[in-house]
Amino acid sequence: MATLHIESPHDRNAFREFAEFHDHVYESRAARWHGSTRLEIVVMTGESPFNQDRLVRPFVARVEGNLVARVLAVMDSRYNHHWRDQLGHLCWFEALPNTREEVQRLFDEACAWLKSHGAVAARIGYGMLEFPFAIDAYEALPPNALRQNPAYYHTLLKEAGCETEKGFVDYTVAVRPELISRWENMLGAVRRGGCDIVPLRDLPEERRVREFTATFNETFLAHWGWTPYSEAELAALLSAMSRMGILDTSVIAYQGDEPAGMLLVVPEHSGDALLKPGHTLRGEERLNILAIGVREPARGRGVNLGMAAYGFLELVRRGATHLSYTLVLDDNWPSRRTAEKLGAFVHANYVAYRRNFR
Repeated sequence: MATLHIESPHDRNAFREFAEFHDHVYESRAARWHGSTRLEIVVMTGESPFNQDRLVRPFVARVEGNLVARVLAVMDSRYNHHWRDQLGHLCWFEALPNTREEVQRLFDEACAWLKSHGAVAARIGYGMLEFPFAIDAYEALPPNALRQNPAYYHTLLKEAGCETEKGFVDYTVAVRPELISRWENMLGAVRRGGCDIVPLRDLPEERRVREFTATFNETFLAHWGWTPYSEAELAALLSAMSRMGILDTSVIAYQGDEPAGMLLVVPEHSGDALLKPGHTLRGEERLNILAIGVREPARGRGVNLGMAAYGFLELVRRGATHLSYTLVLDDNWPSRRTAEKLGAFVHANYVAYRRNFR
């Protein structure tokens, strides 16, 4: 019988093996993204802005010495303070096929560690730098932040004691001339209403980070599963993605001197994806990432539509043929209606899981 061991990596070489396991799982895909090796390593070494207010511990499962599954256990005091909860998170889960027992043992060990730090349950698929699991779009290249997990993950997670906690929809827009006209009208209307749409590039860095962070956190205050960003975290993300043009496509909407809303748009950068020889991406695989929020006093005035229209028009100017209105909670109907008004349709579906300890 093969020997199974559950271990907790503790040095940089072991952290690198943990991080590079992502690419091993996905290496057979015709199109895929690189794993976030550098970021994952600095989180595990405690050298990242994302370590503030968090305890992290990686776990791996080995069979005959070979790594077959991994997960990062996270106790996030900022999340628990915000929600007055005692929830742990299991992030960055990846596993090879036919690893039912290995994943069960892996989760048992990781959940025991979370429980020892006061957690009463663990969320899988939504948390620190963590996005939900695809349930239908398994092969297509998604926007870079989204998961491209294999279908067998759902069986592994259910066998490991997890239950579906929340559903998400991902929207896509096929650019058409009539939609461009619609977006131009939306942007014009919000400007005529006295709202100024300011790209992040036009704001001094200190003000940009301060106001973008505050507006992001306020507008997502009641969003299910939300963990408020620190200024250091958002500064790091904006800096890392600046080469992709995020400062041109992301905005703060102002009414007078007061922020009314924020839009984060990471332009598509499918040139960074890994493709098998001869494989060509379809237009609907060359997608941006989008997050949008409007402060309570400014809601109902079309600020959401004006900001999204600005971002979409900028992406079209750069040559985009398809656009993403990214990851909306199933029951977030105001945001879903915004997507529909922009001309978007449901492109893929995702879920987050939960494992209760009682």
